[in-house]
Amino acid sequence: MSHIPTPHIEAKAGDFAKTVLMPGDPLRSKHIAETFLEDAVLVNNVRGVNGYTGTWKGKRVSVMASGMGMPAIGIYSYELFHFYDVENIIRIGTAGAMSQELKIRDIVLGMGACTDSDYAKQFQLPGTFAPIASYELLEKAVNALKAKGNVNYKVGNLYSSDVFYNDNARTTELWQKMGVLAVEMEAAALYMNAARCGKNALAICTVSDNLVTGEKTTSAERQSSFSDMVRIALEIA
Repeated sequence: MSHIPTPHIEAKAGDFAKTVLMPGDPLRSKHIAETFLEDAVLVNNVRGVNGYTGTWKGKRVSVMASGMGMPAIGIYSYELFHFYDVENIIRIGTAGAMSQELKIRDIVLGMGACTDSDYAKQFQLPGTFAPIASYELLEKAVNALKAKGNVNYKVGNLYSSDVFYNDNARTTELWQKMGVLAVEMEAAALYMNAARCGKNALAICTVSDNLVTGEKTTSAERQSSFSDMVRIALEIA
């Protein structure tokens, strides 16, 4: 425990639950804590990255922002897994659909995460690593969505990109032909950290826009969809 507090988290040992939900935006972390959790307590606010622990239906759960991109979630997930005894991290965020079959507000469960990042190079593997989700968390998420019944979802490959404004206009087309469902910016690093630590991770993403059809959500639709996704994540927590 000598590594606590870490350079990026000021929480004490035991402040985090075994399962942490990770939206990208610190304000969304605050919203989840205030809207969904009972007796939520602020346990981290270094650099304004809000982290809270409370209960959901009697179960202890934490929520903390990850920031944007693989370097950011790589730092926070590493510290949570290594130093705070967190067992499960569930990323909840938005993604841009690469499939015509996906509509706005649909949910994508990232069974795997392709990437253009060099994040895996640090592990010095003699080949290409395939970042995948925890089957335990994935199965629970699918069962929760089936029970809910009124949410459209797909399970498949995400594309975790290091670039938001990509200079290659064919990027979507190239990943799409390999059956990749949607693009986001964090899952691959999270999955690799979980694999390295022997822990569990899952990315649950709501489609905010479709890069093929041009369909986009309104701010009201994004908020409603985000709430559906949070409830699914809390159910499997």
